[in-house]
Amino acid sequence: MSTLIEKLGIRYATKKMTGEKISSEDLNSILEAIRLTPTSLGLQPLKLLVLESEEVKASIKAACYGQSQITDGSQILVFTVYTEGYEALTDKYIQNIADTRSVPVESLNDFKQMILGYLQKMTIEETIAWAKKQAYIALGFGLVAAAEVGVDSTPMEGFNPAAVDEILGLKAKGLASTVILALGKKDAANDYLAHAKKVRRASSDFYEFL
Repeated sequence: MSTLIEKLGIRYATKKMTGEKISSEDLNSILEAIRLTPTSLGLQPLKLLVLESEEVKASIKAACYGQSQITDGSQILVFTVYTEGYEALTDKYIQNIADTRSVPVESLNDFKQMILGYLQKMTIEETIAWAKKQAYIALGFGLVAAAEVGVDSTPMEGFNPAAVDEILGLKAKGLASTVILALGKKDAANDYLAHAKKVRRASSDFYEFL
């Protein structure tokens, strides 16, 4: 069994955190894993907000239904998606490809038109829903990266997105919160799940080979 599988076998959604800060090295590893997440078309229609200020974290706690990890976590990652500006995002992406790979931007025109054509087939509501799927892929990468470096974490869907958006001023930035990930150190003495066995379906029930 690989070390990663062993780590995933013991990770869980931490219920109580100590408030202890994680190292900048571990944080950067998690953030980079999220940045390197594969997304549809490679467009990365996401922006990751890293909440470190105690004041900012406290400001959204009520909108997160009082979950203690919000203020006891080391950092709170808010995965947001763009609600507008997809043509500009595409232009920026195409230019980034050209710069990174040292190719003429004109040579990417067919790819650009394909992306724009794909996006134009959707309503803005459908585009946002598509972008949110990419945010969940990024969340998965963040969870695995946290487990790999030994950082405890809690994924959160239990929050009021409209309230979080209002508090963080996201609407003015053309962003919408999608899912939250708290990072920190578990309070093993007060977390009822800290020593509980992980519960998952058996592989014989979960995998099906065709």
